[in-house]
Amino acid sequence: MRKQYRLWQLVLLVCWCWATNLQAQDEVVLTPVTKTYAITNVNINQAPGKKIEMGTILIKDGVIKAVGKNITIPADAWVIKADSMQAYAGFIDGFSRTGVTKPKEEGRERLKDPGNPPPDKAGITPQNDVRTFINPADKAIDEWRNAGFTLAHVAPYGGMLPGQTALILLGGTGTDNMVLQNNAALYSELTPAERMYPNTIIGVMAKFRELYQQASLTKNYEAVYASNRNGLERPQPDRVLQAFYPVIDKKQAVAFKAEKVLDVQRVINLQKDLGFNLTLVDVKEGWDVINKIKNANAKVFLSLDLPEKKKEDKKEEKKEDKKDEKKENKPDKPKTATELEKEALDKRKEEFTNKYFGQASAFQKAGVAFAFSTNNAKAKDLPATLRNIIAAGLTEDQALAALTTTPAQLLGIGDRVGTLEVGKMANIVISDKSYFNEKAKVRYVFVDGVLYKQEVKESKEEKKTEGSGKKADASGRWSYTADTPQGANTGIISIKNDGGKMTGTLTSSMANRDYELQDISIDGNKLSFYYNADFGGNALKVEFNVALDATIFEGTMTAGRFGSFPVKGNKEP
Repeated sequence: MRKQYRLWQLVLLVCWCWATNLQAQDEVVLTPVTKTYAITNVNINQAPGKKIEMGTILIKDGVIKAVGKNITIPADAWVIKADSMQAYAGFIDGFSRTGVTKPKEEGRERLKDPGNPPPDKAGITPQNDVRTFINPADKAIDEWRNAGFTLAHVAPYGGMLPGQTALILLGGTGTDNMVLQNNAALYSELTPAERMYPNTIIGVMAKFRELYQQASLTKNYEAVYASNRNGLERPQPDRVLQAFYPVIDKKQAVAFKAEKVLDVQRVINLQKDLGFNLTLVDVKEGWDVINKIKNANAKVFLSLDLPEKKKEDKKEEKKEDKKDEKKENKPDKPKTATELEKEALDKRKEEFTNKYFGQASAFQKAGVAFAFSTNNAKAKDLPATLRNIIAAGLTEDQALAALTTTPAQLLGIGDRVGTLEVGKMANIVISDKSYFNEKAKVRYVFVDGVLYKQEVKESKEEKKTEGSGKKADASGRWSYTADTPQGANTGIISIKNDGGKMTGTLTSSMANRDYELQDISIDGNKLSFYYNADFGGNALKVEFNVALDATIFEGTMTAGRFGSFPVKGNKEP
């Protein structure tokens, strides 16, 4: 009976159901109580230009079951009241190393014949599978998911032919669970080897041609041998050459990294000579070769790793205006050669920076479909980068397409992701305002139907505004309601203020005991505290962080690694 009581106590506190055999030293995979979610009162951006105001999205077992208004919500659904938030299909990263571990560099080895090194030493490992290098605990997965990305096209690290790419979900309990599609493309770079052949870009291109043509001959010989083996020498298996077979059969594209304009031209020349299907990834300077890309029928992923854009300093502008006013009646002092040269350089930099941010708009105007690559970009810079791209000529709907529908089509998974439609995977991002609004924050992300609630950090300006002035009065009795998968969970929070020293207790509608509050603090209108729960000898820290407004509060209850849950309260008379 005591074990059952403690189990119900834990369900109440953290709103999840665990396996009953909890080991103190072993990590247990936790399963949510329900896999059914209803997101209500949300503005649904089903696809670019297609929107449903204040509707409902119903998710069950990782699949979108209903989208629209007047939808019946099942009794077992966990209801998320979005309150006019914005829902989008989860963003798709067209190319990166998110979640991929970089192998440790080995010491340089002296080769007997550097003109003909072993393939792996020369960076030629097309048979390698990126799944071998995926680390589900990589913090980059969390960072990009928090920014709204739910799926990424990832490649291994390496030289000219690092290996096979894969499409991975930015969430899951293990590598196999994360992989949506393996062997998505054969990945290649124009990266020379060090102190061995091919040690130049021209050498890399020559080696790629040699391998491709060798693979074609070997593949044809294997077909002849398979049809009539009599009198023919048995073909020797070669994993490097066999990795090219799907490319030769046009069942797989070559994803070629090409940042600079010259790289793009070289790769297109290779494709023209050999005839493979081409995907250009991480393109940074493609505006001068848009027509060549279009004629090559290549798929394109434009880089979001762009140079920092100079911010306008209004204070400096005012100072300059005042200086100009004072100098109105004075003749201008001639500028030195150094000053003129610096002005010219700054102007050139600004023009080039504008080209980087205007590249997406140029591709859009030329009618070339494109999506985005996050390789080497920082998740925290993404919103500002997108706003700069929009300011340079791309519309918000076009930017949304480059994050959702277009990458889904280019990667061949448009039937599964990219829009919020019935039957699609439940990959969803929900922000409190339009995602492209400067003050927007991502609140919820679903990856394959699994909910990730974001802990939103306030800006310094918000903290300054909300934390200034007189401290809120938290003393008294507060009735609260926690929104859990089990339904409404109620209780009383009692707080006393004795000369600045605050103490308190918390009760629950499903537990026959009081919990003593620890570390109660008030910062402006922010109230925080925690209490310790116990289950089977295992301590669990439960934290409250809420914002007070006279007689009400709203915020979150966090139970360690088991997640956060919305909570609201009212002060009793």
